[in-house]
Amino acid sequence: MTAINNLDANKNSNLRRLCKMIRAWRNKHGLAMGGLLIDTLVYNFLNSTTEYDDKSYHYYDWLSRDFFKYIHELEEQTEYSAPGSRQRVKVKKKFQKKAKKAYHLCLEAIDANGQSNENDKWKKVYGRPFPKAETVSKASLSIHTHATWKNTEEFIEDKFPVDIKENIKIDCEVKQNGFREFFLRDMISRHIPLRNKKDLRFEVKEISVIQPYDIYWKVLNRGEVAKKKNNIRGQIVADAGMRQKIESTNFRGDHIVECYCVKDGVVVAKDRIHVPIVIEGNRDE
Repeated sequence: MTAINNLDANKNSNLRRLCKMIRAWRNKHGLAMGGLLIDTLVYNFLNSTTEYDDKSYHYYDWLSRDFFKYIHELEEQTEYSAPGSRQRVKVKKKFQKKAKKAYHLCLEAIDANGQSNENDKWKKVYGRPFPKAETVSKASLSIHTHATWKNTEEFIEDKFPVDIKENIKIDCEVKQNGFREFFLRDMISRHIPLRNKKDLRFEVKEISVIQPYDIYWKVLNRGEVAKKKNNIRGQIVADAGMRQKIESTNFRGDHIVECYCVKDGVVVAKDRIHVPIVIEGNRDE
């Protein structure tokens, strides 16, 4: 704590603020990363540069970009030394891949500077707590006022505190006529299209949380077809006890399934998988 306080004072209070920002990023993207590891990585980053010694909020877009670039370029290792105490801090899950994605999301957000979608770009990095731009908010209100579809999406942070420290991984068994064809993550990696009239069984494949805990699911339909059908869904529902969710491919769009693990009233692990459904002949039905 003394080491953190001393460096924070020398970095214009940017260390503690960046630590909070990276916790928001971790919670948004479901990365199993303890708070002490975050503090250590932020400490090491700011200790390695003088670029932000006299900078403040106006430069936090560049600060975000440079931090994610720094950690995605780090060599993979199993532990770090905490500032001051030199306590060994274990790495639960590799973070480089998600950090690289965050770096590119930051680049997109910086390129959108001054545009109406700038804040939405930053939400992809830091999640819903990042404020909406006033102009975007008004436009969005206008759209929803005249919409023919109902936005039924729910958000887990409105139901439970989120503090991601554990790991959960889901996958989806794709079946047709009762026979398994593929697992969805394998299909996506091999660029095999997911077509309609398939049965989907989403299941928890890995989890590091010690029981007891509760599992929740969210299925969100996105795209114009979902709006046309007024079938956005997005409600958060409790697992029935089998750690699985049964669905089917009905219409085209980039759908999303999320899974949350809640222990002692706190979301400690989450994962999501995209379900890109392609319809034969490009038809909606």
